[in-house]
Amino acid sequence: MKISIITVCYNSEKTIEKTFKSVRDQTYKNIEYIVVDGNSSDNTLNLIADYKEIISNHISEKDKGLYDAMNKGIALATGDVVGILNSDDIFFDDNVLENVAKLHKENDIEASVGNIIQFNEAGKIVRKYSAKNWNPEKLKIGFMPAHPAIFFDRKLFEKYGNYQLDFIIGADYELITRFFLKHDITWKFSDITTTSMLIGGLSSSGISSYKLISKEINKALLRNNIKFSPTKVKLRGFWKIVGFLNKG
Repeated sequence: MKISIITVCYNSEKTIEKTFKSVRDQTYKNIEYIVVDGNSSDNTLNLIADYKEIISNHISEKDKGLYDAMNKGIALATGDVVGILNSDDIFFDDNVLENVAKLHKENDIEASVGNIIQFNEAGKIVRKYSAKNWNPEKLKIGFMPAHPAIFFDRKLFEKYGNYQLDFIIGADYELITRFFLKHDITWKFSDITTTSMLIGGLSSSGISSYKLISKEINKALLRNNIKFSPTKVKLRGFWKIVGFLNKG
């Protein structure tokens, strides 16, 4: 089984070498590693050249943003399974892809959903984000599993389409809604902690970001003809607190 890993980057010289090393150090070797660079002007391209032995394919050109770059990577992918590794993230350990491959080989599934950890710039772990209690119905109230913890059968993109570019920060939510709810794909919780993510990013901070992602969640659900309550989406922070208290 070949696994295609896609890293999208732009002026990522401060973080991307750790990303490359985490791919290089995987025990599983049937990896197609694709790097899509947005025409960086820093040292990123030199680092790509330094790690050319592990990079199967790369392009460097202007794009229309993060999701457009991901679509370019998907277009280049030839693996059985596709995963995303961001340019400031690393695999949790050296056995991640070995474990993902084993799971997909042993189960008749179109996607697997795992866990991530988030760390700050000082390297301290601040959160573990588990999909143990997640199911697709929770998309209707604004909850999705961590995007980098999902590994997709590549044929899903051929059948159901790629990331839609009219979303600012919610194209991953829309794609997951389309795959898991609209098309009811087969999936399994892997309980594999796939990724260590640097906390931050487009959709992780601030009231304005919360309002924007709420708007885009509504847009994603409406586009896929999913019945939902906009009020429940708006109050998803409350549902998260309730869920946490219920666990106790």
